Amino acid sequence: MNFFGIGLPEMTLILVLALLIFGPKKLPEIGRSLGKALRGFQEASKEFENEFKREAERIEKSVNEPIKATLETPAPKALTPAEETKIVDATIADSPEAAHSETTPEAASSQQG
Repeated sequence: MNFFGIGLPEMTLILVLALLIFGPKKLPEIGRSLGKALRGFQEASKEFENEFKREAERIEKSVNEPIKATLETPAPKALTPAEETKIVDATIADSPEAAHSETTPEAASSQQG
């Protein structure tokens, strides 16, 4: 039996000393008080451990949610060649260079002749 790093011989010595110091009438009361104190310590220790685990899970969840959302984002849909051509044509038509390159009537007549 190993309790708090104390073996059976050491435990026996402590109990004999306690019996001699406190007497047989006071020993049960001290044992109850010691038992209550140990029980309270164990409950506080478990509560601390549970609170620590809850906080760790909460932090892990708050870190993993954005990562999971990022990983689940669908890849963009590939454009078909017809859609690409339509977008390129619209971009070229809307560009400022396209507006200046339109042929004026004078330029058109000089190109014909």
